[in-house]
Amino acid sequence: MNQPSQFTLYSGGHRGAEEEFGKLAEKFGVKEVNFSFEGHKIHRDSGVWILTNEELKKGDISMDIVSARMGRSFSKADKIRKVIQSIFHMINNGYQIFVVGWILPDNTVKGGTGWGVELGKLFNRPLFVYEQDRKAWFSWIDNSWQMVTPVISHKTFSGTGTRNLTEDAKEALADLFQRSFESE
Repeated sequence: MNQPSQFTLYSGGHRGAEEEFGKLAEKFGVKEVNFSFEGHKIHRDSGVWILTNEELKKGDISMDIVSARMGRSFSKADKIRKVIQSIFHMINNGYQIFVVGWILPDNTVKGGTGWGVELGKLFNRPLFVYEQDRKAWFSWIDNSWQMVTPVISHKTFSGTGTRNLTEDAKEALADLFQRSFESE
């Protein structure tokens, strides 16, 4: 069985999915790192890492590339740029990627969360999305979403997702942590 203290969750500490990932990490004894930046409000204060401007720049990418990759435009590019940059740090540090949200018909994931999913695809990471409408976990395998039952099995993992977390999704996250860290 996995020793939770040997694992680290990389997240952003926002209300909703990231806050729930953090609460579960704390409950199970998993280390937690929440990336943020000056002036940004988050809901988790455990393991906060305030990214410097230099660190943020490491995650910089053209908003045109982000828009093209996700098939949508971002009207407030300046406002979302730091969020996009901080998502890079979450995905770059966590090997497995766990997300809560909605898979769209074009195989992207709704909202800013979708950028974390696209980075996971680009970095060829084990990627899992709890799809709130379908109430099931999916993994990106052979360029398509396939239904799975994931387990946290790598020492570093990322947890991100929607701010509008359903009760089903909370249960799915609790089940994920129980499957991964509780002995039978």
